[in-house]
Amino acid sequence: MRLKEEQIQRLADKVYDDLSADGLITPRRERGAVVEGIVKAIVQDISREQSLERDAERLLNETIASLGRGAAEIDQRKMLRMIKEKLAKERKIVL
Repeated sequence: MRLKEEQIQRLADKVYDDLSADGLITPRRERGAVVEGIVKAIVQDISREQSLERDAERLLNETIASLGRGAAEIDQRKMLRMIKEKLAKERKIVL
């Protein structure tokens, strides 16, 4: 999923507001600095997930190419999901 910058900013603001309202955080810096840290974490997570997606698609294509004719019977969506789950587990990424 691709989020626009303003969507990420609103999400970070919401995360900060909710955590703060529930007393789950005690910020040591001003709000803007904390929210900016949340934005960076979200952007980094999105980047890692996009990298995972690209790698999974590449592995799927390599697998299909190596199977030749037998690849016609494979459910590519299911196989892609399985590859993504395996890569996510190896990379400790929560999907």
